Amino acid sequence: MPNNVEDLEIQLLIEAVYQHTGYDFRNYAPASLRRRILAALQKEKLPTISSLQDKVLHDRECFQRFLDTITVNVTAMFRDPHFHVAFREKIVPLLRGQPFFRVWCAGCSTGEEAYSLAILLEEEGLYDRCRIYATELNEGALQKAKDGVFPLAVMAEYTSNYQKAGGKRDFSDYYTAAYDHAIIAGTLKRNLVFAQHNLVTDASFNEFHAILCRNVMIYFNTTLQARVHNLLYDSLAQWGALCLGDKESLRFSPHEKDYEAVVEGEKIYRRIK
Repeated sequence: MPNNVEDLEIQLLIEAVYQHTGYDFRNYAPASLRRRILAALQKEKLPTISSLQDKVLHDRECFQRFLDTITVNVTAMFRDPHFHVAFREKIVPLLRGQPFFRVWCAGCSTGEEAYSLAILLEEEGLYDRCRIYATELNEGALQKAKDGVFPLAVMAEYTSNYQKAGGKRDFSDYYTAAYDHAIIAGTLKRNLVFAQHNLVTDASFNEFHAILCRNVMIYFNTTLQARVHNLLYDSLAQWGALCLGDKESLRFSPHEKDYEAVVEGEKIYRRIK
């Protein structure tokens, strides 16, 4: 039972969103979910969570703002450069042995990770032998990913990340500056498929040789983490690579013993069973 009125309101809001839209946040980590709901309440300048529920259910634009707040869209191109160095050094050689391979970027947010991977594989001469599937729950974020248009102001940070990640060219080769925006080169989209997919409710849709699901499960409770681990395992080919975020782990997951670590100090694993 909820401890107080606010807990009850949060429970009713999340259930109403699920029943009305199909977006299921019922197994998100409670503390993080509460913070984000209260942030949404403040943004809408409403007095109670019950009033937020009313507006979310009846105002499509408010619902999208709510979704943007609840679903975490913190990302950057070549975020965690050390991960991309490890992927280039340890996973790329494994992918070279495949005549054709598929990669899944699960929870791709606004697309920066997917484009980073496309650049990396392009530089390794493998991009034309692969298909990258980049999926996201939030339709607004997914559209931004498809557009491939980012603020020009962040390109200095992205360039630094790219260089630290072992980039082999000028990062500016991969985008065109137009006014205050950077437009990703169209050639990088040729083997990228962006699609909506809900890790909470949707099933596996293909078999992949590598899956990147980084900094997604930290926002889920243990029940939902277990469900997603099952989904990722079912989607991964034998000896395929699973890449998690720095703060995520296979420990206590349903398939902890079905993987082996690939890189010391990185959350990169291979499915061995």
